[in-house]
Amino acid sequence: MGTVALDRVTKTYRNGTVAIRSLSLAIADGELFVLLGPSGCGKTTLLRAVAGLEDVTEGRILIAGQDVTELRPKDRDVAMVFQNYALYPHMSVYDNIAFGVQSRRLKKAEVDARVRRVAALLEVDHLLKRKPRMLSGGEQQRVAMGRAIVRDPEVFLMDEPLSNVDARLRLQLRAEIARIQKDVGVTMLYVTHDQTEAMTLGDRVGVMRDGILQQVAAPGDLYRNPRNLFVAGFVGSPPMNLAEATVEEADGDLFVRFSGQRIRAAAATSTPREALRAYAWRQVVVGIRPEDLHLAAAVDAPEGARLRVAIERRETIGPDAYLHFGVDAPLLLGRDPREPHEPIDESWPAERRNVWIARSSTGAGGPGDAVELGIRSGRMLLFDPRTGDVIEG
Repeated sequence: MGTVALDRVTKTYRNGTVAIRSLSLAIADGELFVLLGPSGCGKTTLLRAVAGLEDVTEGRILIAGQDVTELRPKDRDVAMVFQNYALYPHMSVYDNIAFGVQSRRLKKAEVDARVRRVAALLEVDHLLKRKPRMLSGGEQQRVAMGRAIVRDPEVFLMDEPLSNVDARLRLQLRAEIARIQKDVGVTMLYVTHDQTEAMTLGDRVGVMRDGILQQVAAPGDLYRNPRNLFVAGFVGSPPMNLAEATVEEADGDLFVRFSGQRIRAAAATSTPREALRAYAWRQVVVGIRPEDLHLAAAVDAPEGARLRVAIERRETIGPDAYLHFGVDAPLLLGRDPREPHEPIDESWPAERRNVWIARSSTGAGGPGDAVELGIRSGRMLLFDPRTGDVIEG
């Protein structure tokens, strides 16, 4: 069983930098698990720790139920694919793939059978006599995968394998990686900073930040039900619209006020009434996905779940129109969670205006138009501005 279990794993470097902080995670046999996060969040360090290329400071790593924390990389029964392919230029495709099993003292006939079976699976069987320099980027990536697959490992580790290929080829290879993983049935731990890769490939996705696992969920659940502001802002393109707001109570009903407008909580959020009542006359952070803001008439938005805005810019992409408009409600946090790469010294609202985006049909308005946008029922999320956690029952 190719399970992977991380038990309170911590990695601290000699200079005091903590790359991974008491991280626990269980990956099921045959699962394609994706670690997603910005550069420097610790995801590659974690992958290298599973491979045995990095020692851990604390905690345990178990593969197929065996504690491998102290084992050498060659004794862990894992195979790794790097972003630069790492093919041997003087070897043929056949020899590059065969290299993955040469240390196992297999009979020549068995090695040949494995290489040809894997080459056929990866559709590179017609390239076996060629050298890497004669291959395209996509073909080289398949050969690198073949060298890992031919070993028949318990766990397959992939470190940003598509970062060096162009956008068109990346789309094709994503589909092939998913197909191959299911065909082979091997457990895969896949690291990327690209949310499109994560959300289209993973059975589950784990989002990391500063060495801490923020949330683990199926892609759709991660997108619709982010646990905190970082996940909400990092996952999604265009990113989630965020703004500071105040919860008000009037005649027993609860409202969320921001940008000079008042939204009836029961009409726009799914936050339990009692949980939100604890925030009455306090600040919260509002989050709404662009696709959950449409022209009010188009979504038949109820009264109390509408925003009146002036469109400043319009972008048309295929059948969709992205409407940009300013919101007079800053996000009063140390940095904008939608841009985790760029911490800033001053408070975020001092740097620029808060501009929101609504995704609507191509028939929507243009710059200068005053429109009424409706919020899809239950799609407005509310976060605690101190903890960053979503407000829920």
